[in-house]
Amino acid sequence: MTAPTQPSATPDLLYSQDEEDLRSAVRALLADRADAPTVIAATESDTPYDPRLWSSLAADIGAAGLLVPEKLGGQGASHREAAVVLEELGRSVAPALYLTSSVVATETLLALGAEDGPAAALLGELASGARTAVLAVPFAAAPAGATALTSLDGTVRGVADAAAADVLLVPTAEGLYAVEASAPGVAVSPLVPLDLTRPLAAVTLTGATGTLLADAGASAAAVRRGLLAGAGLLASEQLGIAEWCLTETVRHTRERHQFNRPVGSFQALKHRMAQLWLEVVSARAAARNAADALATGSPDAPLAVAVAQAYCSGVAVHAAEECVQLHGGIGMTWEHPAHLYLKRAKADSIAYGTAGSHRQAVAELAELPAP
Repeated sequence: MTAPTQPSATPDLLYSQDEEDLRSAVRALLADRADAPTVIAATESDTPYDPRLWSSLAADIGAAGLLVPEKLGGQGASHREAAVVLEELGRSVAPALYLTSSVVATETLLALGAEDGPAAALLGELASGARTAVLAVPFAAAPAGATALTSLDGTVRGVADAAAADVLLVPTAEGLYAVEASAPGVAVSPLVPLDLTRPLAAVTLTGATGTLLADAGASAAAVRRGLLAGAGLLASEQLGIAEWCLTETVRHTRERHQFNRPVGSFQALKHRMAQLWLEVVSARAAARNAADALATGSPDAPLAVAVAQAYCSGVAVHAAEECVQLHGGIGMTWEHPAHLYLKRAKADSIAYGTAGSHRQAVAELAELPAP
């Protein structure tokens, strides 16, 4: 007789005091360095990234090293704290390499388990914020669907934040390589993105050289782990987007008057915002569950991540659409930041796998195949 499976520990969806303190620090920094006019102006420039903002976030606050153990130069925190940072980055749609470098690339390197050598040295540099890295796979790649180049020759399109990264982590048939973005034989060509706050690029390697970090087997497993963490914590960014959109919409409809009444007092708009509030609350539970599962190394982490992405991506898009519509004419202008949130939400909805692919993953993980 097979022994019964032990139930998983109940996830902790509440925020600790340390997490709230971290939130306060990040929110204050973003309010000072990445308010709406600043972000809008940044998207109209050649590059939206602010090196001073990254230095303050990554090094001064120490956010870049949250996932890195202290013995490797990091903070020794967890995915829960990183999720709080991403919530705040979602609330401000600030252009920063946090998700791609401090989560996906960092988690990929951590999966290699090296305590010394080039991978450990690079982790220390990422944790300090001195350097940044991105995984050279399409931003739309799902955790189980990433493909690798045959060698250090070829082109990968749609790599998020590649134009600002110092190091490219390139999975190939031979293994995972660390390639300097400025090395000979490496060309990073900007693409025209929907989301101007997270630029995409095509990475072309032509006889490039790099440092081999792991063989093919370890590389594939590390890439899956990196993308799984990215998908799981992306849900927290989507939560931040949705929360800002709801808060801003409620504020606007209280202040905007028609027929000598706040438009937010009209029953039809009340119903729409109430429905959106319910969706945001549910998204918070799904995102926190995914972050907690990743932080505790739960065997249910793939399922928690798939559930979070299947739900949160749609909530963020819906919240942004309602924000644009319920702001009326001002919501349609480039001067108001609502369009940045809609574009970020739409771009995030296909990042690290579409909601449909994650629903398919839920069905498979829960052994509920489609008819």
